[in-house]
Amino acid sequence: MKPLKELTKVELLALKEMLNREYIEAKAKGLQLDMSRGKPGISQLNLSLPLLDVLTSEDDMTSSDGMDVRNYGVLDGIPEAKQLMAEMMDTTPDHVVVFGNASLTIMYDTVSRAMLKGLLGETPWCKLDEVKFLCPVPGYDRHFAITEYLGIEMVNIPLLSDGPDMDMVEKYVNEDPAVKGIWCVPKYSNPTGISYSDEVVKRMANLKPAAKDFRIFWDNAYCIHHLYEDQQDVILDIISECEKAGNPDMVFEFASTSKVSFSGAGVAAIGASKANIEDLKKTMTVQTIGYDKINQLRHVKFFKNREGLDAHMMKLAALMRPKFEAVLEVLEEELGGLEIGSWIKPRGGYFISFNALEGCAKEIVEKCKEAGVVMTGAGATYPYGKDPMDSNIRIAPSFPTPEEMREAAELFALCVKIVSVDKILKTV
Repeated sequence: MKPLKELTKVELLALKEMLNREYIEAKAKGLQLDMSRGKPGISQLNLSLPLLDVLTSEDDMTSSDGMDVRNYGVLDGIPEAKQLMAEMMDTTPDHVVVFGNASLTIMYDTVSRAMLKGLLGETPWCKLDEVKFLCPVPGYDRHFAITEYLGIEMVNIPLLSDGPDMDMVEKYVNEDPAVKGIWCVPKYSNPTGISYSDEVVKRMANLKPAAKDFRIFWDNAYCIHHLYEDQQDVILDIISECEKAGNPDMVFEFASTSKVSFSGAGVAAIGASKANIEDLKKTMTVQTIGYDKINQLRHVKFFKNREGLDAHMMKLAALMRPKFEAVLEVLEEELGGLEIGSWIKPRGGYFISFNALEGCAKEIVEKCKEAGVVMTGAGATYPYGKDPMDSNIRIAPSFPTPEEMREAAELFALCVKIVSVDKILKTV
């Protein structure tokens, strides 16, 4: 298909008229589709329903160390849950503390603890004149919401095809003591779907921070979320890489089963050094006497081990893959060759990242909404909700059916064309 920028003004005006007619017809369909968040579909959740049956009132309610999981105690998680989450995160149980259902809660608590009490004896961040976080962009809006809420200055770092721009990361971290952290989604990154290369992980682990309390916030949310059995990204274990580099305390790793079992009733964990874990427990003893150990035991009995997790994820992939492929097929069919947008075909994760022409993202999202398709707000993938190029749009295919996703993608592509034609017409 011919690039739109090569069309004459007459051709563009004729195309605009045709596209507007198609848009009116699309609006008349009365679509009501939600692609605003990476929310599991009902069919995905149904796969985990048997998890509710693995424990009954007749079952033994003790963990492997003899603890009655119905009672108080065991601050850091039952041994078998620590083992399961360690296998999921490619680390060892001695690095793991198991929490409640959400890794987002752990991330918020971890940043809050650094603000209020400091890390490993360092000055609490709230007492410093300046605190900065590096934010690879486009990135995860809820990460940015945490640091914005706590008054931490955020610095954009371009996310390249193999991870964050490490030249920029090294310069900021190694030279500026106000830089206290970096947000990372290292595998099937939200929203681009890229995974960090071995070189990026090693450079990250070998940082020489100007601040002793600098931490890598390694949100490994999609560590087992492959879309294909024969095409799977593999990343290095950041915890062991930091240990090799002589920086064992520099990383906090986060993971959960929120998009593996039940979003509202999963199991979440943090991976960290012994020193960081002991520091963390000081706060935990004030917060709680222990998290939901019945749910931890239930997950262990259902998944059993890493092999069980992987087998379950292939069932989920069979449900997710057609939705991703429906979107990608429509984007290629409708926008391929027009040079008005770009996207990456991810091999896992939960999102497809689309880059429109500069200055078009907000208008595209608004036109989709007018026609019944709700998407993540334009700008959400950048700190403070401000995409300097007004270009990036996050597509979340998980919740609708494959048929609905194709319909939504067709409307999205139509809106991209309409907004792009209007922009190009302003230049001819």
